Amino acid sequence: MAKTGAVKKTAAAQRRAAVLAAPKTAVDLDRVIHEKTRLAIVSALAVSSSITFNEMKAILKATDGNVSVHARKLEDAGYINTKKSFEGRMPKTEYALTAAGRRALERYLDHMEAIIKATRKG
Repeated sequence: MAKTGAVKKTAAAQRRAAVLAAPKTAVDLDRVIHEKTRLAIVSALAVSSSITFNEMKAILKATDGNVSVHARKLEDAGYINTKKSFEGRMPKTEYALTAAGRRALERYLDHMEAIIKATRKG
């Protein structure tokens, strides 16, 4: 029975070592993208050339303030562009993913895949 406990400890230790040996660990995640609302924004923009504020609000099922705050954080990081215009007398805000935002999303996805792969090996 002592052997079984030792084997389990060794397997758990190996899993932890595999995660730590992965190219990056969870603590190295891009915190700008990792937040769920910002990840949803970047992901939605990755499959669309642009999305309006109202479309984004509907996609996220979020409030005006929530979309605005998270979009601003992504814009400040250089991950999205914001274009403001008018349609008639109505203001229109459109978001688009920048090249830097696409690269950041790719890095984030690669990072998550590395963590998953290292964790499943154990």
